[in-house]
Amino acid sequence: MTELWLLLSFLSFVAWIYLLIARGAYWLARDRNEGPLPEPSRWPAVTAVVPARNEVDVVSRTAKSLLAQDYPGDFRVILVDDQSDDGTGEAARALFDPRLEILSGSPRPAGWTGKLWAVEQGVARAKANATSDYLWLTDADIAHTPNNLRMLVGRAERSRLVLVSEMAKLHCNSWSERFLVPAFVYFFAMLYPFAWVNDRQHRVAAAAGGSMLVHRATLEAAGGIESIRHEIIDDCALARLMKAHGPIWLGLTQMSQSVRPYAGIGEIGQMISRSAYAQLSYSPWILAGTVGGMFVLYAVPPLAALDPSGPAGLAGLLAWLAMAISFQPMLRFYRLSPLWGLALPAIGIVYTAFTCDSARQHWRGRGGMWKGRAQAMTNA
Repeated sequence: MTELWLLLSFLSFVAWIYLLIARGAYWLARDRNEGPLPEPSRWPAVTAVVPARNEVDVVSRTAKSLLAQDYPGDFRVILVDDQSDDGTGEAARALFDPRLEILSGSPRPAGWTGKLWAVEQGVARAKANATSDYLWLTDADIAHTPNNLRMLVGRAERSRLVLVSEMAKLHCNSWSERFLVPAFVYFFAMLYPFAWVNDRQHRVAAAAGGSMLVHRATLEAAGGIESIRHEIIDDCALARLMKAHGPIWLGLTQMSQSVRPYAGIGEIGQMISRSAYAQLSYSPWILAGTVGGMFVLYAVPPLAALDPSGPAGLAGLLAWLAMAISFQPMLRFYRLSPLWGLALPAIGIVYTAFTCDSARQHWRGRGGMWKGRAQAMTNA
């Protein structure tokens, strides 16, 4: 048993060294949508498409942030009211801006997830109304600074990108948010190192669904939204689709922020559980391997460190130190105390529990819950 514990501690330490030096420097959080960027010779036309379902508490604020964009080119907004029953559409119409069109969404067809069906309707409307060079797909709970669209378009035009995506800064004020939210972005970057995503030669592709600027003609040539209609992790599916047709970019940003707070650990857990098992391809074997891997990465170091006098304890302490160091750039991005780095083992175990709960929900036929709709059964 002592030999096994020493082996697990050593494996954990080696794994963290690998993550620090050989995983695309994911933990440094260096890829950011920041300026200044050179302005294009011509500002292309952009249409924002906003899927909105039961967003009455935030839609006025976020729609106003879109309409306040300091963008020199043609710009309009299509908000798709996805059969809301809380007055979302009425709240948006009350803004009375000619650049804002409210589209009443139709019932979701079989084989589509709810959000992607709403996006599809908005994209179709944008194509029918005008010829836009880019589509800005952004969530109804994301607010943007006035210069954000300039930055996105400037980056896309400078590097001829077919997709520019930014990881919006999530709401992080309460204790539960500080405990879990920065780690959400940290784990996402670990799965999809931004440097690899942004490397034209690397096969890794990912995007953040809160804010994605898509080259319209390339999207159409790639098969459109319909080609990913059943995907639960729709942003990353779109990234894979687009990267097959051109370079993409993903980074952190301070210019897009989620305005919806999370009401406790349970609500954050629901957000994570919605897609966690889909990330594992709905495989119980991959789930089992993931749970084992998370145990080695996050549980073994603090447990081994309980006896720091032996080699296992030393390896555990070093692994714990390595993970705490790796969390520091993300904590600085969210302006949190560096001491939260010591909590990463506990955070990792909580995320493991959320992942197991995601599998349980799927097995019960309630996988992929979004706005009261179970969608995972539509995957094919």
